[in-house]
Amino acid sequence: MRRICIRSAAAGDVKTIHDLLAPFAAKSIILERNEDDIFQHLQEFLVAEYDGVTVGAVAMHVYGENLAEIRSLVVDPVYQKHGVGRLLVEGCEQWLAGLGVGQVFALTYVDGFFVRQGYEVVSKESLPHKIWTVCVHCSRFADCDEVAVQKKLSDAVTQPIPIIEVEEE
Repeated sequence: MRRICIRSAAAGDVKTIHDLLAPFAAKSIILERNEDDIFQHLQEFLVAEYDGVTVGAVAMHVYGENLAEIRSLVVDPVYQKHGVGRLLVEGCEQWLAGLGVGQVFALTYVDGFFVRQGYEVVSKESLPHKIWTVCVHCSRFADCDEVAVQKKLSDAVTQPIPIIEVEEE
């Protein structure tokens, strides 16, 4: 019997995560992440193991009291269509719900996958401006063709993300 295990990423997973992400980044499906970036955000990653082999990864980023993003979701093409992506997304949702996050979103080219997981397509303009801090590094920022999807994890009211103004002297 084959087993899929979803777990928190460990420091020893960084090279494998990078190697999983790289082909998808090369095709501009996800943003490129170097190993230093993965180390810096390691606590945001989950990995999927299929019979002990790491075959998928995903990251989560919390933006505010109850809004988070699923990002960098990849599954080795050999292991796609085995439920690995679905289990990674479910792992994110469980983790985020445990943190009290009320809503999760993703920017994606595979919106049908997320819709099958209970997400709704939403306008990108409905997302807080703060989320675009990563997007400005993308070569397609001015002409983004990703689809925004969002899912409600709880009945918590989504609080606006405060913008802290910095006064220069």
